[in-house]
Amino acid sequence: YGFIEPEDGGKDVFVHISALEAAGIGNLNEGDSVSFEVVSEKGKEKASDLKTL
Repeated sequence: YGFIEPEDGGKDVFVHISALEAAGIGNLNEGDSVSFEVVSEKGKEKASDLKTL
């Protein structure tokens, strides 16, 4: 797991390895650009529908 820093400077968004796997992304490195949707699950926000840019 890790966190994605939004370009707009908002709070970091949690991303789980399963979201990367579902998107076919092997790993993310600091500085990589991705698009994503923020979804709420059990009262917590997380990144979903990731795509590399």
